Amino acid sequence: MPTELQFVWSGLDGLAPRDLYAMLKLRVDTFVVEQNCPYPELDGKDQDALHLRVLEDGELAAYLRVLPPVDDGPAQIGRVIVAPSHRGRKVGEKIMHEAIAHCRAHFPDRDIALSAQSHLKAFYGAFGFAPVSEEYVEDGIPHIDMRLAA
Repeated sequence: MPTELQFVWSGLDGLAPRDLYAMLKLRVDTFVVEQNCPYPELDGKDQDALHLRVLEDGELAAYLRVLPPVDDGPAQIGRVIVAPSHRGRKVGEKIMHEAIAHCRAHFPDRDIALSAQSHLKAFYGAFGFAPVSEEYVEDGIPHIDMRLAA
C-alpha cells in the first residue's frame, strides 16, 4: 500500500548527488525519450530555480521547478512531471496545488506563468490558468502560454 507523499523543496545546491541524478533522469526520460523530443534539457535555469520533488517511500514520484520572478515578470512553473509508476493517482494535481501555494506565499503580488503542452490546457485550466498566447510549436510539440492571475 502506498505511503503518504512527501513534498521536498530545495535549491540546486541543496540536492544530494543521487537526488539530482534522479531528478535529471526523470526529466530526460520523460521530455526527451518518452516524448521523442531531442532538445537541450539542461537549459541553464536550474541554478536559479526552486525544485519541488514529491517522494513516496524514497522514490521520486513527481517533480517541477519554480523560477522566481525577474523584474516585473511572473513566477514560472515548469518541467512538471509525474513518474510513469505514479500516473493516474492524482499526483499531478497534488504537486500543482503545492507549487501554486508556494508561489502565492513567496510571490503574493505576482502572476504565475507556465508554458503548457497544448494537450494539457484543460489540466492547467482546472487550477485557474488561462491561455495568454496562440498555440505554437516548441521542440516539435504544440504548446500554449498560460497564466494564473495574482
